[in-house]
Amino acid sequence: MPSKQKSISVADYLLTRLLQLKVTEVFQIPGDYVKHFTQALEDFNGIETIGAINELDAAYAADAYARTRGLGAVSLQYGVSTYSALNAIAGAYVERAPVVVISATPGADARNLTDMYGMLFHHSTGNLAADEEIYRHVTVGAITLSSSEGAPEQIDALLVEALTHQRPVYIACYKEVWAEPCAPPSSTPLKPRPFKTEPRLLENAVTQAWSMISAAKNPLILAGVEVLRHGLSPLLEQVISASGMLYTTTSLGKTVLDEKGDKFIGTYSDAASAGPVLDLVKNSDCVIALGAIMTDDYLLLVTNKYADMVLCTTDEMRAGYFKYEGIGLKDFMEALLEQFKKNKAYPVKTIAPPLPKFPEPWVSSSDPRWNNQPEVITFNRFFQHLVKFWDDNKLMKESVLTLGVSSSMYVATNINGMSKNSFISSAAWQIIGYETGAAAGAQLGSKKRAWTVAGDGGFMMLCQSLSTLARNNLDAVIFVMSNGVYAIEQVYVNVDSFNDGPDAPPFDAFDVLPKWDYLALAKAFGAEGYRAETVTELTAVLGKLKKRSKKPILVEVVIPKKDLPRQMKRLGKEQFPGPIETYS
Repeated sequence: MPSKQKSISVADYLLTRLLQLKVTEVFQIPGDYVKHFTQALEDFNGIETIGAINELDAAYAADAYARTRGLGAVSLQYGVSTYSALNAIAGAYVERAPVVVISATPGADARNLTDMYGMLFHHSTGNLAADEEIYRHVTVGAITLSSSEGAPEQIDALLVEALTHQRPVYIACYKEVWAEPCAPPSSTPLKPRPFKTEPRLLENAVTQAWSMISAAKNPLILAGVEVLRHGLSPLLEQVISASGMLYTTTSLGKTVLDEKGDKFIGTYSDAASAGPVLDLVKNSDCVIALGAIMTDDYLLLVTNKYADMVLCTTDEMRAGYFKYEGIGLKDFMEALLEQFKKNKAYPVKTIAPPLPKFPEPWVSSSDPRWNNQPEVITFNRFFQHLVKFWDDNKLMKESVLTLGVSSSMYVATNINGMSKNSFISSAAWQIIGYETGAAAGAQLGSKKRAWTVAGDGGFMMLCQSLSTLARNNLDAVIFVMSNGVYAIEQVYVNVDSFNDGPDAPPFDAFDVLPKWDYLALAKAFGAEGYRAETVTELTAVLGKLKKRSKKPILVEVVIPKKDLPRQMKRLGKEQFPGPIETYS
């Protein structure tokens, strides 16, 4: 039913639509062009303004919020803000996070002055359409409204695109338009646009896929992030149950389901996977990849298993060497489910190997230098103790973990037993520093406590986010893995630098970081600060984190400069495509 109000401002129209879609926080950077929107946001009942410290901070937070809530929004100033946030929105585009980017451009008055006098307005390159043009490359829709006429329809269409594709959109107005009146929205929330596959195309694709699946002796399901983003997790559970097959997930798709039951084998992160996961994937003669974005992290898998892979995403569908156009992910999964249900050979009887919360036998010998030094904190020892702390205190279900690309991200994929949608990572776009900015959005979006594990290099890129957490009374925990180097970068430059002895090449100068006083930094930003240099100290610090507070907590975790987890050592040696046997 339409609202009884005769008119509403364009800003309030968008905010009403966002609230209907359960967006109760909008991240913001102020600016004069966008003032009419930010003033409306300040006064709007039901949505809280979350002031961020800089544009990447705001946009990373909006991205993590979108991943945990279903939709996120960030309000940015024209030009100087939108350009700064571009990296974050590109990541949201690649990793399927529906963020609404809100901005405003110079208005009709400014444009007239430009036409008359050739005036260059602040924050502009001279091309007043440049923001929209640039954002078209990292969104599924970008518009600039010059009038309130038709604004409701255009806003609705843009939001539907974001929901349908689970990717960002960009909406700007001439400065004055956000305050102009328009018709109010209906009380019915917007929904994704349905996609329906042509039946004969679907039949062809399923027939070819089924010929591969039914002939396989060791088929395996590889689930990806699109299953989660498009609300297909319950359907995936049905497919797993009806087929009886074991399943794994990609790193980006980790926690597409609750990690429980006897069908989950652990997360497959290619060379960084735990040994039993590697063996099961290597021995599979048919990998059924559903909603999985195949990045170069999976180069060995794809090159070795191409002919034995059934792959269906929102962008592509193939069964072995056969490709099919116009196949919907949901339609394919439903058709596959029907095949399993009507075939008496299914469900097959398979049980996954027992899964420890963190695979200690696999990682304990990852670097023998520390085997006789039990007090030394290594990457793997840190996660062993963190996971044990969560498990002992029943915190796993109440926690969301955020990670940028770092050694920690690859090690953390070995954690098992996490809850659905509780692993937020930059595993495809691979942003260093994402994790700290994402903490605020992950905590607000999920209503769970955010636990962030950052490399010291990544934290240095976005340490100001600690102030955003403090400003908004969020008790997220930020662990800084302090080894003084960009370890993940050095792994790919020359992994032999992590060796001991006089023949080991030095770390490249650009991978060596400055020394920071993290405890002083925590105090300056209004956070609590701790430091752990031994396992005993780490255990003591973790004990202090049981109690919730209204302050973020920064923990410097000191690890050896040359600690190289077995997971990263394997990745460092993965330079060119080769047989999966090279994993051993």
